[in-house]
This record gives sequence, C-alpha cells and structure tokens, in this order.
Amino acid sequence: MRYIGMPLARREDRDLVTGQARRVADLDLPGTLELAFTRSPVPHALIRGVDVAAALKEEGVAGAWSAADLPYLAARDLPGEDGRTPWPLLAAGRVRYPGEALAVVAAGTRAQAEDGAESVRLVLEPLPFTLTPGTDGDDVVVERTFGEPAEDVFATAPVVVEAAYREQLLLPTSLEPRAVLVDPGRDGRLTVYASHQAQHRLRDSLAAALGLGRDRIRVIVPATGGAFGAKSQTYPEYVVAALLAVHLRRPVRWCEDRAEAMLAGPRGRGQTQRVRLAADEDGVFLAYELLIDAGIGAYPHTGAFVPAMTGAMSTGAYRTPRVHTRVRCVLTNTAPTTSYRGAGRPEAAYALERTVDRLARRLGMDPAELRRRNFIRPDQFPYLTPTGRTYDSGDYAAALDQALAAVGYDEVRAEQARRREEGEPPIGVGIATYVERSGGPPDSDEFGSVEACPDGTFVARVGSTSTGQGHFTAFAQVVASVLDVDIDRVRVVEGDTGEVPYGFATFGSRSMQVGGAALWRAAESLVATARRRCAELFRVGEEEVSYAAGRLVVGGDSCAQLSEPGHQGFPADGFTAGVAAGPLPGLPIGELVARTGPLRADEIVAPPQAFPYGAHVAVVEVDPDLGTVHVRQVVAVDDYGVVVNPMIVSGQTHGSIAQGLGQALYEQAVIGENGLPYATTLLDYLLPTAADMPPVTLLETTTPNPNTPLGAKGAGEAGCIGIPPAIVNAVCDALDIDHVDMPLTPAAVWSALPATSSPR
Repeated sequence: MRYIGMPLARREDRDLVTGQARRVADLDLPGTLELAFTRSPVPHALIRGVDVAAALKEEGVAGAWSAADLPYLAARDLPGEDGRTPWPLLAAGRVRYPGEALAVVAAGTRAQAEDGAESVRLVLEPLPFTLTPGTDGDDVVVERTFGEPAEDVFATAPVVVEAAYREQLLLPTSLEPRAVLVDPGRDGRLTVYASHQAQHRLRDSLAAALGLGRDRIRVIVPATGGAFGAKSQTYPEYVVAALLAVHLRRPVRWCEDRAEAMLAGPRGRGQTQRVRLAADEDGVFLAYELLIDAGIGAYPHTGAFVPAMTGAMSTGAYRTPRVHTRVRCVLTNTAPTTSYRGAGRPEAAYALERTVDRLARRLGMDPAELRRRNFIRPDQFPYLTPTGRTYDSGDYAAALDQALAAVGYDEVRAEQARRREEGEPPIGVGIATYVERSGGPPDSDEFGSVEACPDGTFVARVGSTSTGQGHFTAFAQVVASVLDVDIDRVRVVEGDTGEVPYGFATFGSRSMQVGGAALWRAAESLVATARRRCAELFRVGEEEVSYAAGRLVVGGDSCAQLSEPGHQGFPADGFTAGVAAGPLPGLPIGELVARTGPLRADEIVAPPQAFPYGAHVAVVEVDPDLGTVHVRQVVAVDDYGVVVNPMIVSGQTHGSIAQGLGQALYEQAVIGENGLPYATTLLDYLLPTAADMPPVTLLETTTPNPNTPLGAKGAGEAGCIGIPPAIVNAVCDALDIDHVDMPLTPAAVWSALPATSSPR
C-alpha cells in the first residue's frame, strides 16, 4: 500500500542526535534522591553483618538501609521462574553472586550516594561457589523436554556425529544501562520513569510487590538507549526504588553505571550443549539430539525461560524425523541470566549448524549440498516440527542459493584450493541457515488503537515500546497506509500506561508482527465505524458509504442533490451549503468527528508465532601463526515477510550482525578463579566497533506471514542467530579442523590447531 515498503527517514532521530530526547538520567524532578547499592565483593557467603552507621554520616546522605533495616523487604521478593527460588530485594542471610545488593544508600547526588555505599561495613563468611552448570541435587531448578528420545535410531544409523559446545556468557551492553525514577506524587499515585521494554508488565509487577492497585501506578518509558532483551524484566533495584520513594515521600532514582552493570548486571547465553546427529549414507538426517545444561545464575528469573526457546527451535530448517531436546536450568553463583538478543534461538542455531558442518566433513560432502538435501520443502508448509512448532511459510533453499551466488561460492572454493596448494594463508567459507521464532510466547497478544481527531489528524496507540527500533516511523507508515492519508497526519503514542490501557511488550521481534497487526486491525475498524456513523448521519445504508483518502463518500449523489429540501440522506443542519453542484467530494473524517463525537477503534490481536528464516555465509582468512581471524565478507539473505521500512530493517540487521560478530570473535564475560567477573570496564570486555565490521551484503527473500493482515514477520535478531555459526564454520573450514571455541581469540585458534600446525 501507500507507505508499505518505503525507506522513510526515522522521524525520531532528530531529537536523538541533537540531544533533545530525554532519558531517565536527564529528567529533573525537584527533590530527587539518587540511589547507590552496596554490593557483595564475593560470589557466595553467609552474611554475618551489614552496618550502615558510617554511611549515614556521609555528606548528603538521606538514608541507608540493609534488609534488616527494612524488614518488610523480605515479604516482597521477586518470584522465581521455578516458583520456589525468590530473588530478594536486598540479600539477607546469604549472598549468592558477586555484586548482589546488600544495602542501599539515598543521597542528594549519585557521588554522595556512592560514597555512602562504600562506607557500609560488611561482615561476610565466604562459602564454596559454583561458576559453571553442575547437574546434581537442587542446582537443577527447571527441566523441560521437547520431542521424543531416539535411541533406537542412533543405535542403528549408518552415520552418527557427536559434539560438545559452549555458548559463553555475554554482557547485554546497551548504550544506556538500566535506569528507573519513581515519583510518589502528592496524591499517593506513583509515576515510574524507566528505561524498559514492557511498561505494563513493570506496572503490574510493581503493583504486586508494593501491594498497590494497578491504577495507582503509571509507568512511562522515555527515550531509551537500547535494551536487547535485558530491560524486559523487573529487577530488585526497581522495587527498592519504588519502596523508598513511598517511604521517603520524595522522588528516587537509580541509574546503573557501567562498572555496576559489568559486575552485577544480567548476563546472556551461557549454555553447555551436547549433540548427536544421525544420518544415512547419503546424508539424509534421521535423528537429532540436543542436551542442554544452562547456567542461569543465582536466581531463576527470566533466564530460566530462555533455554526453553532453544529446545523449541532446535529443529532448524530441516525435516529431521526424530528430534529430542532436554533442557536443564542450573543455578550458579553468577549474576542471573536474562533474555539477550535472539534469546535462545542463537543457541539452537549454533548447536545445529555446527553439527551439520561436522557431518558434512565426516561424509566428505559439500556443506551446502548437505543442507539442500534436508531442507523442509516449500510445498510442506505449514510444517509441524517434532518439537511442536508450526512453521508458517518459507523457501529455505532459495535463500541459501541466493547467498552462495552473492558470495561467489565457486570462486571462493577455487581460491581456497589454490591457497592450500601454494601454502598461502588459508581462507574458509562458512554457512549457517536458521529458522527463528518471532512474536513472543505462543498466543501472546498486543494492543492497538487508532483515534480520529477533529482537526483531521490521527493518534495511533500501541502496547509496544521502542528502545531504538524506529516505532514512531514504522507504525505511522502502517496506519497511514490503511487510512490512505499522509503520514504526517499520524502521531504514534506508546510507552505510557496512562495513555495506552494495555500492552504486552517489545521483545522477541514482535513489534511489527504483532503490534503492527493490532494497529492495522484498529485502522480498519476505525474506517468501518466511520462508515457506519456516516450512514446513520445521512440516513442511508452502510453499503452506500465508501471511504478513500481520509474522506467518506455517500453513494453517487451530488452535493446539490443532498442539499435539496426533504432529501432523505441529508442531515438537518447540512454540511454542503454553498458548495457548487457536482460529484460529492466526500466528508472528511475529521469533520465527521466534529459533528458526531469522538471516534476511536481499539483492537487486541494474538496471531500465531511467525518463523523468519535466512542463510548467512561468511568468508574468512586465518593467520595460523598469529591466530588472527580476518572476516573478508559476510552475505546475509533473510526473510522477514513483508517489510514496512527497508531502511529501518537494514539498520536492525546490521546491528544484529555486529552483535553476532561480537559473540563469535570478541565477547566473553570471563569469570576469574576467585569467582569475580574479570571485566570491570569496557577496556576489559571487547565489543566490535564500526572499524571491525567487514563488508556486509544484505539481501532478502519474501514469503509473507499468512497469519496477519500485514504479512510481516519479526526482524532484528537474525544476525545474532546466523552469524556466529557461519563465522566458526568458516574458520574450521579454513583450518580443516572440527571445532574451535568462541570467542575466536588467538589463544582459541592456536589451541584448536593440530599439533603439526602449531604456530612457530
């Protein structure tokens, strides 16, 4: 339609790049107190004492509290995903991970609060700690299975490959760390400003924790500097801030700094995987098994749910008859894990795509040909996987063929052979195909509303929340397209529970797929309601009223005919007086509102999950002596269904590719032998920069989502899913080895080399 598929410039960017956009840290509420937390310097210990007396003497400190000083905190723990392991707001009795909050200090400035927090005296009795998933006793808090065991197949299959992988812990390093500001208000109603992805979820969880009605809490999400999944939860610090705001009757703010985030902030990934893949002599897959032990940190918050998505999506793009996945969520003495861009799907794609390449090596088969032999065919959709997911649409082979052609696959293979013969630095080509799940949990919904205003403009309200995705542009494109009006007439409102009555969230690549579908339906409903109202106004049948370009047209009557006295379709006050005879120009919808009252349509839609897919190909050059990996080229062919704004989607894809490269090459939340995180600043935690980005070619195929009127599937997480296995497959191909661990540091590359190929 009119704006669907147009690469319009993002309307929100001017405020962002000029500094006009206001984030939580920028908000200025008189009397605001800043919070700082005293955090555990050890990973596991008994708490023998927390003394805040010295903190209370620090300049500017308004208060300091431990769990003992605020005993009512104990009744407000955050519930665990397992239903039995709550996360305390302030630790009492025992600390379970480094950086766990033991006390909180409120002061006039953040610096004063930090001085106070450093003055709190701790008496801790260290205990043994666990850093990696064990599988004994109470450490396993959640266990799930998908599909059915296939021992009979593995026992008789002609070819079986086995492998073990490690998905390292990552830091979800958004530009803006977590932040919350709570204003108690004079009427006892809380206004909460938060850098967040799910304002209604935050409102409801705060209401439950504080024992307040939801109508007494309003959550507003101002401009947010990234989230990547890690800001979709309620954290103890948020509840503490709200409780203190009520207790002190003053606004209270907590803004996490980078050091705090690296010590105690949520982690992503963190799985130990064991896999088996069975095939016949021709490479046709017979069975696949994935056993996961996921270290979820000290408390089973949302991190206990993420590995389930790995299990659900473990089948990938292949028609493997038998699939079995077992997921165990294991407690460790590390910071709790959370959703992180891709949230379970990168882990599934990595295990499968690495193993497919190992099978290709065992069979002496081209890895592209092996994939083609096992892809789900286009005529098999909708396709029910052995793990219970119904794939909606796709042509997986077409995406792979397009990616191979774009990368010059045959030419790269020829260059690879020549280099090996002549002893030049080796190159390798790596392939990864993926199917991801977008839309959030099964049957999750979203709210959309479109209101027509008397001045001819429209207000679109949606339960989604932008953390940098370009919602204010893309959602306006959807509504303007359905209403057939200029996009400048559409204003988008989101991120405010006071303005939007309901919302699910923004995560899992669901904003356009579900939120966009809700707005599409709401705009259609608005037009239908306007036609009915116009028909009543002119006393004609609804079928006689049509709509186009923001105007309502009644049959084929001319203005003059409608103006004649006694004409049945003309209202008593008239609206065409003085208009020359001729074809009816139509009643502007804004004028209809002015004459008949407010006009708004609300919709809640819950489409099935969608399944975007793609093929990523990487070409690398490896220096075996230095252990360095140079990514020469990346080609990504993705299918997001119908794309509303190609420029925005391109930006999302580039960003996710950068994060995929980060996991493959640089990033790891290393924990020392003392149980403490090694990285304390970004000098210690490598992130890819613009200078580290290789040449990237982005291409698309389009198979519309058949379950929504817009046809969109999720976009934004593909690079995190497809790029890591593509890069590792390419390095293994270059070095002619079976495996190398991420991140691909020189030490990792050296350790993976055969003894005869060790660096000089």
